[in-house]
Amino acid sequence: MEVQETRVQTDRVLTIPNILSMARLVGVPLFLWLILRPEFGGPKSDGWALLVLALSGVSDYLDGKLARRWNQISSLGRLLDPAADRLYILSTLVGLTWREILPLWLTVALLAREAMLLVMVGILRRHGYPPPQVNFLGKAATFNLMYAFPLLLLSDGTGWLSSLAEVFGWAFAGWGTTLYWWAGILYVVQVRRLVKTDTEAD
Repeated sequence: MEVQETRVQTDRVLTIPNILSMARLVGVPLFLWLILRPEFGGPKSDGWALLVLALSGVSDYLDGKLARRWNQISSLGRLLDPAADRLYILSTLVGLTWREILPLWLTVALLAREAMLLVMVGILRRHGYPPPQVNFLGKAATFNLMYAFPLLLLSDGTGWLSSLAEVFGWAFAGWGTTLYWWAGILYVVQVRRLVKTDTEAD
């Protein structure tokens, strides 16, 4: 997953990177449905859910790579990429918490960070600023969580593979949650500085 440049190269909508990001968004409800099938009397489809998540990760890497290489970085792409990341995290949180694979406290901690960021975005908009750009730390946090969730899903079974997945899954979850909040706090500091500068300028 790559951080896109802040300079907008094109306003085209139907570019290959944007189509890849749109495909990721379409995969979100499919992924959630696959995770929750056992809860509604259906067969366990964790393998298919993991495949959808893996394809999402590949497309996430490719859309940034191709956008840079083909000079197709766009305003829409800068919105779609983080939106897809957050929706996959949200759908995974809902699915794994529903199945009691994730504890409620971890879900609340991650959702609280998202709520904090939404408040910051609202403050920026009131002062005429766009949402803060995704930084490396935020991408690193997402990277860790996107590894943690499939491993924790895989841990919902028996045998040595499930045990190993549980160990590594919780390691990634711990790092991801820590980095997620760290990135969030940096966003708050960034917003505070911008608002302070704006206030002083008035």
